[in-house]
Parts: sequence; C-alpha cells; structure tokens
Amino acid sequence: MVNKEKSDRRPQRNAYCQCLMTILIFIRRLYDSAIDLIFGFIYSSTEVKKLPPPSNDLVKESAVSLAKKIRNKEITSEAVVGAFIQRIKEVNDIVNAVVQDRFERALEDAKAVDRLIASGSVSPDDFNKKPLLGVPFTSKESVAAEGMLWSCGMLSRKGTKAVEDADIVKSLKSAGAILIAVTNIPELNMWIECRNYVYGQTNNPYNTNRIVGGSSGGEACIVSCCGSPIGLGTDIGGSARLPAYFCGVYGHKLTGGLVNTKGMSFRDGTEKDTIVAAGGLLKHAADLKVVNLALVLPEKIPLLRLNEEINAKKFNYFFVEQPGDRLSSPIGSECNNALLRVVRLIKEHSGFDNSPQKAHFPGFKYSFRLWKYWMSKELNNFAKDLANQEEPRSAFIELPKKLVGKSDHTLAAILKLVDQHLPLPNASWAEEETATLRNDLIKKLGDNGILLFPSYASTAPYHYVPFFRPFNFSTWAIFNVLKFPVTQIPIGLSKDGLPLGIQIVAAPYQDKLCFAAAEYIESLTGGWVPPFSS
Repeated sequence: MVNKEKSDRRPQRNAYCQCLMTILIFIRRLYDSAIDLIFGFIYSSTEVKKLPPPSNDLVKESAVSLAKKIRNKEITSEAVVGAFIQRIKEVNDIVNAVVQDRFERALEDAKAVDRLIASGSVSPDDFNKKPLLGVPFTSKESVAAEGMLWSCGMLSRKGTKAVEDADIVKSLKSAGAILIAVTNIPELNMWIECRNYVYGQTNNPYNTNRIVGGSSGGEACIVSCCGSPIGLGTDIGGSARLPAYFCGVYGHKLTGGLVNTKGMSFRDGTEKDTIVAAGGLLKHAADLKVVNLALVLPEKIPLLRLNEEINAKKFNYFFVEQPGDRLSSPIGSECNNALLRVVRLIKEHSGFDNSPQKAHFPGFKYSFRLWKYWMSKELNNFAKDLANQEEPRSAFIELPKKLVGKSDHTLAAILKLVDQHLPLPNASWAEEETATLRNDLIKKLGDNGILLFPSYASTAPYHYVPFFRPFNFSTWAIFNVLKFPVTQIPIGLSKDGLPLGIQIVAAPYQDKLCFAAAEYIESLTGGWVPPFSS
C-alpha cells in the first residue's frame, strides 16, 4: 500500500517540478531581456564604426586557394602577404585586434618563398609537406612566437617577448605559413571578452559596440575582417569556437591530446592530461582540414584515420535544441531557428531516410559544473600565473583594491580568483557524469555521426554584458571536458546583422567528419558573410 501511494504521488511531483522549471525559465528570460534593454539603451548613443571594403579582393580568398596560386606561380607570396598587411592597416584602428606586427620580416619571408618557387627546386612532395607555403597567418598574443610580444595581457609582463615559438606556431611555420602579427586576448585568457590593461578592448567587426569573444578574440576578429586567412587559436572552454561564433567564422577544436601545449601561456608541453586544445580560425570551410591537420603531432595522425572514405550526405545527423544547463540562459529563438534551419536543409538535401534526429542527453544540464570540476584538475595555477608565476595573487586583496581603483588586474581576472574559493562539485559525481555523457555520445555518434549543437544563447552581446551571464559559455566548454572534436560554423546573420551559427560535434578522433560536415553545410547555407559592404 505504501509503495502504491508513493507511486501515485510521483506524477504529481513531476508535474510540480515541471511547473517550477517553466517559471524559472520565464524569470530567466525576463532577466536576460532586461539586461539587453538596459545595455541597448546605454549603447544607443555610441557610434557603430563601419569597416571599409578591402582594397584588394585577394584577402577574401581561402588559404588553400592562395596556396595553390602561389604554388602555380599565378601570384607571388609577397603580393599575398602585402595584401593582408594592407588590410590590417585598413581595419585595425577600428577593431583593435592586432597588437604587434612583423610586417617587414613577413615580407622578407615571402620574398624567400618566391625565390624558392622560382628556382624550380620545390618538388610536388615538398609542396605536400608544406601545403600552406607562402600563406600568411596570425596568432594570439598568449601563444609564444619568437621575437613577438608575449605578455598574456598582463601588466606584470608588459613588453615581455618570446624567445622561441610555441609548438603549434612551429607546426604552421613547418607547413609553410608566414606569421604576420599577433592579436589581442583577455587577461591571461580566462574570460569571454577580449580586453586587458595592456592592449585595451577589441571590437566586433559587425558591430563595434559588441564583443568579439575570448580568449582567441583578436584572431577571430582579424580573420573575419579579412586581415588574415588563418588564425591560430587555443581552446580550454570554447576559447577558439566562442569568438569564431561572435565574429562569424569557422573555428575548430581538435580532439583532445592531438597537439603539444608547449608555449600556450605558461604551459611547457609536459601536461599528460589536459582539456586545453588548439585549432584554426578561418573564413572558409575548405581550409579546416589542411590548417588543423598541420597542427597535429605527426605521431598522432594515424589516430585520425584520414584514408577512410566519407560522405557528409550519408552521415547520421542528430541535434539538440536546448542543452538545459540551468546556470545558463535558454537558447534564444533566433539561435534556435538557425539550428533548425540547418536541420531542415540537411533533411531536404540528404533524403528523408537520413533526416537529422532530435536527441536528448541528460548530462548536458551539468555542463558548467563538469567544466569547473575538470578545470580544477589542470596543472596551471591561475593565482600564481596572474602574478607572472611569482607570489600568487589573492582575491581577498585584489577585490578591495579593485573597488578603490588600485588593482592592476581586470575585473574578469579577479572574479576568476574569487571563483577558486567557491566549492567544487563532488569528485565521484563529476567523474561519473562525465563518463556517462561521454559514453552516451560515443554510442550515439559512432564513426559516422554528427551532433548539431547550439553555440550560445544569443548573438554577440554588448561589451560588459557577460558579467551578468557568466555561465553562458558552457555550451562550448562541455566539449573540452569530453575532449571531442568540434567545429563552430557560421549560419548567416541575425535581424540585427550579427553572426549566427551552430557547433558540429563528432566522436573522438573523428575530426574529419567535422571538416566534411562543415563543407557540406557551407554549401547549403553560404558560410561566412563579410562584415563590410562589397
């Protein structure tokens, strides 16, 4: 009898819980709407600066197209590098993305490439080993590049220069690419707005009152502006994909463990188990494969099984509309409609028998908490790193100093210090939930599956708004936890002219599926939309 009474009460309790959740979601939407209304009013009198169109259409082309033209002597590397240098000069005063250039040395490097190709001594096999020969690239300032500034956006390191290249910079150079500049980041990378006290704030190319994201914000911005065909990003909680979304370009996070982390901020490359990854930021889906594979450690390439034939039309597609993390804002209607548009287009072009299927994974509702737990397992010490690896900074000292305008650190960095004093999720719970979600996704996706997943709750927010929505990046961060490959892809513009997009996710070491699906969806939606009038 007792068990029957409990069973009878269960539907009633479920109904109460559902009702409560509906009320909480409604309250959260009201809160988000109020924030948007307030900041919309604040910025209503602030001029939106427009980008000029490029003076040279070469800068709109893909990296693989430019590499091919250089290889075939249709154009010189010097001309290509010069065109991107000119474009940076045209836009950087508006967006403040590039913080140091190496224009003269880059042009010398390009002339050396041209002489090498003109000599006829470069074999087809050499070109295969250097698929980006003569093509320029940029890198975020927190990734070491020999002779370039490496402050990580901290006043305590202002003027510091790297004495050697990070491993991923070496990798792109080994593929023939030429570094032309380094770009802006948040202080020590740990925020989704690109602002620090060394270089200032980077502005969104589509609307300068909006954020570019972080931490690879300068990279995504300058790529979208056509100031660079290849941006080099790192990603520990969406740091490459998040700005790619806000700036309307492609951003990939490689499967965890495929790159050496040496030279990424204070990392020395000896980390055995880390959720940090790397990937390229690009205007064109055709560049995803060649650029990202150039970053992968040679001994890891066999794990990617690149020789297997694949057909994106025949992939098994799944989609999630609302991840359900209660700490984050619900996915807004425009963002949700962008995802459903892709679902509809795939259904129309792939055939009814292969229509995307709606999926549900309960573990996504714990996204932020799982990321917070696994971040605590990273070997780096944020408080010590923020002090340039000297006496660790204290939240109890920096926060009062900030209140009276005496701190050398941004509010975002100080809040990260505060966060380190907040309790962590239970270890056994977090590890069990992570394993369950990982296994559920692997089982569902297999070796031929793609998950279409929301990028963010809204389009690019106004500057400073993320302080009022600090957990919304969890839609990206959960895939760092899982170490899955993910590509952020652009899906047109919103009614306000801001980029929309979705993430496409594959099982571990199935990066090639992400690349193929990105190209397929680009053919259906058009991909990157320039942030300037033609």
